Amino acid sequence: MTLDLNLSGGEATRPYDPVVLGIESTAHTFGVGIATTSQVLACVDSTYQPKTGGIHPREAAEHHSRVAGRVLTEALERAGLGLKDVEAIAVALGPGMGPCLRVGATLARYLAVKYSKPLVPVNHAVAHVEIARFSTGFKDPLVIYIAGGNTIITTFVEGRYRIFGETLDIPLGNCLDSFAREVGLGFPGTPKVEELAQRGEKLLELPYVVKGQDLQFSGLLTKALRLVKEGERLEDVCYSLVETAYSMLVEVAERALSLTGKREVTLTGGVARSRILSEKLDKMAKLHSSVFKPVDPRYAGDNGAMIAYTGALAYSSGVTLSVEESRVKPLWRLDQVDVPWRSG
Repeated sequence: MTLDLNLSGGEATRPYDPVVLGIESTAHTFGVGIATTSQVLACVDSTYQPKTGGIHPREAAEHHSRVAGRVLTEALERAGLGLKDVEAIAVALGPGMGPCLRVGATLARYLAVKYSKPLVPVNHAVAHVEIARFSTGFKDPLVIYIAGGNTIITTFVEGRYRIFGETLDIPLGNCLDSFAREVGLGFPGTPKVEELAQRGEKLLELPYVVKGQDLQFSGLLTKALRLVKEGERLEDVCYSLVETAYSMLVEVAERALSLTGKREVTLTGGVARSRILSEKLDKMAKLHSSVFKPVDPRYAGDNGAMIAYTGALAYSSGVTLSVEESRVKPLWRLDQVDVPWRSG
């Protein structure tokens, strides 16, 4: 079977379309996906829900260990395949929480050795970018990647995804989740904060911190929590928090769009499900004669499909790793990863 893909960075002709199994375990989600470079065959995920507070890495890792076998089996059943039909095993080796990453890496190594399959390393952030390109059909977009653990504006330049803006302290998703947790809204916090923001009537003054192309959210979080303690309506604080944080992000994204001249803009990561943020980015993109489309909501949060799909792209370009070299990389940055499937 021959599959011709028109990917940014050059024409790529793939002599075959390998079936790759991907494992995600970077944070609160343990997922297994099965995909080729042209389709997702299965995506099964199980998410750890902390009883109190944020994610506890050890508890999350224990959750992943408990559900790993069931999730793997269900993914294979949904795809109608056995491990003998899978050509390679892809795994997210970072960035993420060490204890969680090690669960997925251990399973991936076991499967690679037991079934004599090549092991494919995948960067979690790159996978969010690639699944957004896949689901939107965009070839060369400016990517706004917003999640609990990341806030990055990126696009492809000369063999890698380069960063054109990022958080200098806490990510936007973490800011909203932390605020929600502290005021008793629970987890995940972003949709609950946005719901209350819809009923806000007064825009309160909050720190708006943009430094060049980078952002800071910790002062914004601190002031928002202080306003709640001082008696401001929670709806007004949520409204002010969302408007300020999203406006900061759109400003930085707009500068990156003007600089790079891209004609496509996408939003990916867990916060990509935000209708409010999508509406703001859509308006911004139209001002620059660009098209905006967020990632498919099914693939917005962490999931196994994005690891399998990116693994298929990488494996088709000859990217593999020996089991001995497959150490987890909790701080593995997006811009440290070569992207040969787009280099043409």
